[in-house]
Amino acid sequence: MKTKNLNIRLSDKRLNKLRVIAAEREKTITQMVEEWIDRLSSPSIG
Repeated sequence: MKTKNLNIRLSDKRLNKLRVIAAEREKTITQMVEEWIDRLSSPSIG
């Protein structure tokens, strides 16, 4: 799979929260973001 980078701006508080939750779930931040994206409904076309 070809991958791309995504840069986002987060407050320190939100980034730390994400890091803690990812560690608790034994996942990477990338995995957390990918799972969140996968849960989004597909956009309707037309």
